[in-house]
Amino acid sequence: MPLAELDTVAIPVFDPTPDIRLIVADMDGTLLDDRKQLHEQFWPLVEQLRRRDILFAPASGRQYYTLLREFADIADDMVFIAENGSLVMRAGHEVSSDCLTRSDALALVHTLRAAAEQGVDGGVVVCGKQSAYIERSDAAFFDQVDRYYARLQVVDDLTKVIDDDVLKIAVYDFASAEHSTLPHLTAFLDSHKVTVSSEHWLDVNTRSSNKGRAITALQTAFGIGPAQTMAFGDFLNDLEMMDTADYAFAMHNAHPQLHARAKFVAPSNNDNGVVRTIASVLDIPLA
Repeated sequence: MPLAELDTVAIPVFDPTPDIRLIVADMDGTLLDDRKQLHEQFWPLVEQLRRRDILFAPASGRQYYTLLREFADIADDMVFIAENGSLVMRAGHEVSSDCLTRSDALALVHTLRAAAEQGVDGGVVVCGKQSAYIERSDAAFFDQVDRYYARLQVVDDLTKVIDDDVLKIAVYDFASAEHSTLPHLTAFLDSHKVTVSSEHWLDVNTRSSNKGRAITALQTAFGIGPAQTMAFGDFLNDLEMMDTADYAFAMHNAHPQLHARAKFVAPSNNDNGVVRTIASVLDIPLA
């Protein structure tokens, strides 16, 4: 039974200890604190998980190469769910992917250009398997994009570089992704997955692409069931994750829809909630 959201969140106790084989955690607002940093206790915890043959997978709207850079020292022991689940990688090999068609990617770029002409202050990122591409390059926009894309190319015309496999179209909206950009994408709502992933970011994936589907692909590939899976999330692009794990946690700081969908609540991202919950549930001493 989910715990109520309290000022101080109590981590649930399970008896017997669950036989967890896969742990999946969103990054921003979940595994990372508000300074975008990992807690120092994360690294020894992951080493303990490795010794127990438990797979750990960061699941993010971020680029695969950005996640790879973040976890470079332990990358071979992890699984990466990138671009909101449209790409899953293990030890440099693709486990699954779900790409936009070229025609749909082009249509989205044209639509978002039209939105900019009508006053939307945002920038488009075409997220390919090999790199991310932008044509807006002013310092304010570049600063927001560069932190999330380890491989990023500035090009003159996005429509002329969509020969990479396109995993996602992302938009950074300086005002509000939900209230400014989203209304311009109503024509894609039935055919694609259009997700407001934070106050300023909006992502467009294929209709079938989400983090939950990526987890299901991992579970199938490694013979792991929902009863052996833990998942942690905080925002709307984490909703489907909550359905794939018997031990599905919304962070204390999560969007209300996550609290409604999750089975349990973990302490907030600024309270080292993911690490503390894993350690408590699996009886792993923290350094």
